[in-house]
Amino acid sequence: MRKHDAVYKAYVQILKEELVPAMGCTEPIAVAYCAAKAKEALGAIPDKIEIKVSGNILKNVKSVVVPNTDGLVGVEASAAAGIIGGKPEKELEVISEITPEQKVQIKEYLKQAAFFVAPTYGEELLEIIVTVEKDGHTATAHIQKGHANIVSLEKDGNVRMQNDQSEGAKQSADRGLLNIKDIIEFADTVEIDDIRESIQKQIECNSAISKAGFDEDWGACIGKTIQETQGTLLRTKAKAAAAAGADARMSGCELPVIIVSGSGNQGITASMPVITYARELGKTEEELYRALCVSNLVTIHEKTGIGKMSAFCGALCAGSGAGAAIAYMQGADLQTISHTIISSLGIVSGMVCDGAKPSCAAKVAAAVDCGILGYELCLKEKRLMGGDGILSDDVEKTIRNVGRMGKDGMAETDHVIQAIMTE
Repeated sequence: MRKHDAVYKAYVQILKEELVPAMGCTEPIAVAYCAAKAKEALGAIPDKIEIKVSGNILKNVKSVVVPNTDGLVGVEASAAAGIIGGKPEKELEVISEITPEQKVQIKEYLKQAAFFVAPTYGEELLEIIVTVEKDGHTATAHIQKGHANIVSLEKDGNVRMQNDQSEGAKQSADRGLLNIKDIIEFADTVEIDDIRESIQKQIECNSAISKAGFDEDWGACIGKTIQETQGTLLRTKAKAAAAAGADARMSGCELPVIIVSGSGNQGITASMPVITYARELGKTEEELYRALCVSNLVTIHEKTGIGKMSAFCGALCAGSGAGAAIAYMQGADLQTISHTIISSLGIVSGMVCDGAKPSCAAKVAAAVDCGILGYELCLKEKRLMGGDGILSDDVEKTIRNVGRMGKDGMAETDHVIQAIMTE
């Protein structure tokens, strides 16, 4: 693949658009960002805050700790953090610079201000509308389709900003160009300097939060438990490294994560197993960078058909991507990588997303296990066959089948999960 080919340029741009930093789980951070933008438009600290969110946003904000709040959870806490200490120009790192004094102010503000939370009742799966009020003046910020995609800003009924709701300004590269054959060719031929900045940040940030997960007691300590109880096999180290990062992230660690497909857990899952294998196997920096291109782009490719928000656990896509990259890094050909992906998607392709929370770290570990097992089957000249359930011998058709199941087939599952979580 040549540098000036349209596909090459698109893949470089996709990595730039997708691999961005976020501090904390992206859904509460998106609420904080939306609230910070509304407060900025109002020009004052509001005393009344109305927050409307889609069901998937509520699902992922309900139980996860908001960073820099001393352990607060929920929609109201996310909005309060954005209003009191948010810097909207930092987007998904909007609350990364909250001071100790502001942490105290956030708790007081939650007691003093009037917060109202309601569903959006629309069909949009990713939507946040924050309306703030002070002294008879109001302002509204509206996010749709992307976690940092502000589609409109209003003050006192006057539109101050209106954007295309397609998120086109933020995502200019066509994800429809992604396919496994071209992803492998791109990884083989990409000039490292074209992707160095995105990949280097991913390695640095996600390695740091994984280390934090091992060094401290976060959440259910899934990563540390795997490390201490499941032996010293390389696959165990890879699972533990990914789970430890999710442990820390889900429980309020204030370190940033480089996300993939709008998710920090997917970013961690797509990267840490590959980084772990590369270090243990003595791979060069260049070999690691190329393998991470495979992992990230396979993850994005699989998740594109499902959408950013679904009842389908996105960690499975990232685990599959990691398995493909581990195979690639050890010299596997296109057929072996394709079979790795097919088998990994067929193992637990029905694992549901029931919101962001500490137990997500265990799902991350399971997803990594599936990805690695998919490759290990290939090493034994075994694989899951087309016709087994939703699988096809054609990797692209398998990915389309999983996307159809995750987006369309699990839509009602998503509604039931949300109903259970809000009873």
